[in-house]
Amino acid sequence: MSLPWLTVLWVLPMLGAVVVMVLPAAARSLAKWVALAVALAVLAVTAVVAVGFDPGGEQYQFVENYRWIPSFGTGYILGVDGIALALVVLTAVLVPLLIVAGWNDAGDRLSWGGRSVHIYFALTLAVEGMVLISLVSLDILLFYVFFEAMLIPMYFLIGGFGGRDRSRAAVKFLLYNLFGGLIMLAAVVGLYVATSTSGAFDGGTFDVRAIVAAVAGGEFTMNPVVMHLLFGGFMFAFAVKAPLWPLHRWLPDAAVEATPASAVLMMAIMDKVGTFGMIRYCLTLFPDSAKFFSPLIITLAVIGIIYGAVVAIGQTDVMRLIAYTSISHFGFIILGIFVMTTQGQSGSTLYMVNHGISTAALFLIAGFLVSRRGSRLISAYGGVQKVAPVLAGTFLVAGLATLSLPGLAPFISEFLVLIGTFTRYPVFGVLAAGALVLSAIYVLWMYQRMMTGPTPPTLAEGDTRLPDLRAREIAVVAPLIALLLLLGVYPKPALDVINPAVTHTLTTIDQPDPAPRMAEGPAR
Repeated sequence: MSLPWLTVLWVLPMLGAVVVMVLPAAARSLAKWVALAVALAVLAVTAVVAVGFDPGGEQYQFVENYRWIPSFGTGYILGVDGIALALVVLTAVLVPLLIVAGWNDAGDRLSWGGRSVHIYFALTLAVEGMVLISLVSLDILLFYVFFEAMLIPMYFLIGGFGGRDRSRAAVKFLLYNLFGGLIMLAAVVGLYVATSTSGAFDGGTFDVRAIVAAVAGGEFTMNPVVMHLLFGGFMFAFAVKAPLWPLHRWLPDAAVEATPASAVLMMAIMDKVGTFGMIRYCLTLFPDSAKFFSPLIITLAVIGIIYGAVVAIGQTDVMRLIAYTSISHFGFIILGIFVMTTQGQSGSTLYMVNHGISTAALFLIAGFLVSRRGSRLISAYGGVQKVAPVLAGTFLVAGLATLSLPGLAPFISEFLVLIGTFTRYPVFGVLAAGALVLSAIYVLWMYQRMMTGPTPPTLAEGDTRLPDLRAREIAVVAPLIALLLLLGVYPKPALDVINPAVTHTLTTIDQPDPAPRMAEGPAR
């Protein structure tokens, strides 16, 4: 009997969090190393799953199916497809880097009985475990439980270890997401009631595979109004988590007030569960509603793309600027999902991965810089490339990736999203492409103001108050830059895993790609 690899995948960081917490209060250094070892072990398990995954095989692989609450028709059902696997790999790769990046983030906070270091790294591992089980869950109720539960450790990471206004930002984050989750809970209950009254199932069920198969086969139908309401409940929760404009208001405050490593954990990893849920649940469970509402959602996505870029241009706080760029990028991801084309959805899934890597690089490097200078204001910097050339150079590469420069990872995914959009919604494609100019403005202007020009009088070349990247920081940044370059020039391994899953999704919802439009020549 083979090991239940997916169970090991998510239980390992959860047990690791417990182990970190029970270590003696004085063993702060040991707590860090144990957390890092657990995260690396999760990465090793992910490697086993990735190597054993067959892109041309069954849609869901490594499936585990056990009875959980039979009276509710729910089970402990896990499985991974190509889309989930891409995000699992992203999570497993980033968390060890975030642990190293946040190595000293809790060092001076010796409240909570002197266990602040233990709590910080235990919460990080808990978020990782909850994200992983959300990605591999094939039971809707199981997914919902951890979709909501991951808010709690993230709330404490923001509110316990963030900046001056961390309490307000943490409460705002929690209230927005809890409200979205409550709306989704009503939809989950409504879906269960609908399945229990349908002759397609032996009682109610939360098995997403069974429901999707019944919907695709025409065996499970709902009143259109009921279906639209259930779709809206799921979509609202995912749109808050992602976030989609205008439900984004919690993100800039939470990202700025959290530590840089926690902000990346939230934006690059946890928020991807929202866009993943749109593909896994909104499209496949409610295909007719997804088609009906797609013009509205696409409109909001394009507004978010432009809004995030325009607001980013006007920011004076470097961390808030980067946070607004994520709102623009999430707009691209959601656009690719709801244009419902092969190129759009493949690009969207790859965009989730590439955005996670590029945002991690840019936000962490900016965080390293802010920790040296003690200010988030762009105006407090200048001429950094003279005193810290490695920091400035890596910041430039990460910034160019953010604006999707050809040769860096986000370019391929953004290009696919735009191609997929043009084939079905050319006007929206033009509007989204126009935002690329805006992204060039905010990235290059930010770099020019912070890294070039004269050095401020308070700094001098070789000044020890603004040292270049240290060995620990290079160990974090170097793998991210390498991934941006590798996926920028050779995205085939990732797309080979993603494409079959995307094709299966579009086939399931009966949404073929538009036929090519041929220009009519003169009559002969």
